[in-house]
Amino acid sequence: MNYLTVENISKSYGELVLFEDLSFSVHKDQKIAFVAKNGTGKTSILNILSGDDEADSGNIIYRKGIKVSFLSQDPKFDNNLTVEETIFASDNPILKIIHTYEKALLNPEDTDTYQKAFEAMEQHQAWDFETQYKQILFKLKLEDLNQKVGLLSGGQKKRLALANALINKPDLLILDEPTNHLDLEMIEWLEAFFAKENITLFMVTHDRYFLERVCNEIIELDEGQLYSYKGNYSYYLEKRDARIEREAVETNKAKQLFKTELEWMRRQPKARTTKSKSRIDDFFEIKHRAHQRRKDYQVQLEINMERLGSKIMEFHNVSKSFKDKVILKGFDYTFKKGERVGIIGKNGTGKTTFLNILTQTTKPDGGKVVKGDTVKFGYYTQSGITIKPEQKVIDVIREFGDYIPLKKGRQISAQQLLERFLFSRKKQYDFVEKLSGGERKRLYLCTVLIQNPNFLILDEPTNDLDIVTLNVLESFLLDFPGCIIVVSHDRYFMDKVVDHLFVFKGEGVIEDFPGNYTDYRVYEDSQPVISKATEDKKEHTSWKQNEASKLSFNEEKELRNIESKLKSLAYDKKQLEDKFLNPDLSQEDINQLSEELQDIINTIEAKEERWFELSEKLEG
Repeated sequence: MNYLTVENISKSYGELVLFEDLSFSVHKDQKIAFVAKNGTGKTSILNILSGDDEADSGNIIYRKGIKVSFLSQDPKFDNNLTVEETIFASDNPILKIIHTYEKALLNPEDTDTYQKAFEAMEQHQAWDFETQYKQILFKLKLEDLNQKVGLLSGGQKKRLALANALINKPDLLILDEPTNHLDLEMIEWLEAFFAKENITLFMVTHDRYFLERVCNEIIELDEGQLYSYKGNYSYYLEKRDARIEREAVETNKAKQLFKTELEWMRRQPKARTTKSKSRIDDFFEIKHRAHQRRKDYQVQLEINMERLGSKIMEFHNVSKSFKDKVILKGFDYTFKKGERVGIIGKNGTGKTTFLNILTQTTKPDGGKVVKGDTVKFGYYTQSGITIKPEQKVIDVIREFGDYIPLKKGRQISAQQLLERFLFSRKKQYDFVEKLSGGERKRLYLCTVLIQNPNFLILDEPTNDLDIVTLNVLESFLLDFPGCIIVVSHDRYFMDKVVDHLFVFKGEGVIEDFPGNYTDYRVYEDSQPVISKATEDKKEHTSWKQNEASKLSFNEEKELRNIESKLKSLAYDKKQLEDKFLNPDLSQEDINQLSEELQDIINTIEAKEERWFELSEKLEG
């Protein structure tokens, strides 16, 4: 069943042509991701679909009678309404029935009104719906229903808009970066929600794990053409590479044919037969194919990193609270050269406060933070670049000088540097306020890196960056010799870049986990016995911050190694168990696999037993 048809839409801003004659359709049960480089018109297309903008030409046709919800990057609300009033202001008839019932509960003496409201709830089976919408608000951390929308943060407003869209139970849901402003727990819940709910999706997202786990089709806008891939993100990568390779082969063939035809054309055949005229017409098509070139320019990241001394950053018994909310409690840590730390935790557990204490823009309540003399921070914040009225792109970079130093005594002009960040000479003289969200983030990244930091702090760096730029940034960070701290909900990015995690548990508890995010999830999911047996002693898995350890150095090391090994063993166990699903296994294969599985189970039990011994000693 066709829900949406887009026919030959085009959009330009002055001389800038974003796209021309684009056509695609969305059918029932499809979960489509729309992928393109920054600045090529993704958000403009979503705005056209939502009616917030108009195409210069073409048609948008929705199936009659279907319900459509939109999630924009900048949702608009009445700031005078509460969260609950905003939810009930929707056109959903079931919500209006629930609202009437809840009002009736406030006046129980009016038995007639209550009875009618109760019967309406029964008739429309609204009880389950009420439970579900309250669960959505709970999962998205919007539990204070009486809070005024005007007092919400930007992230809370985005989550409220998402809640509204989900609660309305649309047939078609159109989303612009749905995972922005969600913590990791919320993102994983949203993935599961979309997996079980029968909602047709069309979304723009750069969250590659979300693409992998939610989408069953990807539409890519590349070089002005649309390409459809009937699969998830892994399938898309495989088929896209094959397409580009195939196009390169076809272009090379066209070049060879063009040389032959060019020689023929230069001989200027006098007899213009029907056949020769046809060949002349074909020549111009061959010429066009032979001269096609992909514009696969990539961001080039290079800095002249300041030398980093032996002393970097040290936390000594650091504490920080806001009234009754504990952020840090006796925190001790010494950063070493080349450390790559990922920071994860629920919203409100103190991640940003920790970064502010690290950069010494916020003072701790107790303890001491010692910064090495050679440390030079590069702090990429969520707020992004500060836009000055009528400031041009080139002016932003020239504030740091007309020439920027690079490695080995080289230097580069401000214009050349911007070209490395994919800003053409023409684009460099655009006003910053006219840039797309992704282009602003790319410009901001440029301003952070050209100051040659040796300690990078990246707070949600992946928001609004396209996948091409993300891949380049990941490669750059893997080669970066200084220290890196990353706060990100992008699990794919986190997995590639970080070596270990600071897991903010709340109430001042921070767990140091020796692995990336996927390692951490596998470990958590594989430890039901440990997690249940030590429900009230969660601090076992975090290192002691405010008291001398009761373990020797070797025992501490052994405890860490056991935790890492258990994670690895759980993965091996799962892999072996999956092999039993093969229907072609012989009895001999089954016996061998059973022996291997039993060995792993025995090893896990022994490791867990030793883990408990060391944990008890740590507590005692």
